[in-house]
Amino acid sequence: MTLDELLAGTVHDVARGLLGWTILRDGIGGRIVEAEAYAPDDPASHAFRGRTPRNGSMFGTPGTLYVYRSYGIHWCVNVACEPEGTGAAVLLRALEPTVGLAEMRERRRVPHDRDLCSGPGKLTQALGITGADDGRAMGSPPFALEPADAAVEVVTTPRVGITKAEDRPWRYLIRETEWASRGPRRASP
Repeated sequence: MTLDELLAGTVHDVARGLLGWTILRDGIGGRIVEAEAYAPDDPASHAFRGRTPRNGSMFGTPGTLYVYRSYGIHWCVNVACEPEGTGAAVLLRALEPTVGLAEMRERRRVPHDRDLCSGPGKLTQALGITGADDGRAMGSPPFALEPADAAVEVVTTPRVGITKAEDRPWRYLIRETEWASRGPRRASP
């Protein structure tokens, strides 16, 4: 499957399908191990109330990055999917850091590599993703996306860190990963 075909799928297909792929920004990054789906009819989605100047990138062509501040503290990166104008995106929650660890360690200043990319804010800080990246294409410089080198076993759990529709099993993780943001709760295949 090509990247364009993958990103044109539903939020659930994309969230599941991106697991195992490697995302790089300026040659620094890792394997995606956790993602969450956000559909336009989802009350937890920034697109739920329609398009605004803040969330406009969510409505972009599949593969457009939607980068926003969470609680005014951390940047979070999402990947727009489904047909342009839909308002669907997948939040990248965690990576297994594999490339550019020295740079990530300098940016994050944490004692354990496990803490480099084990959460959406940690991930963006480690890769140097900021609001300036909002609207960029996931597969175009300074970003690169490399396909998974092997199939991965995926589990789903309810999403974390939200207050609306929190029980939907729209969080996707590679089974048995030690790099996820939080341990799976009520995981199912």
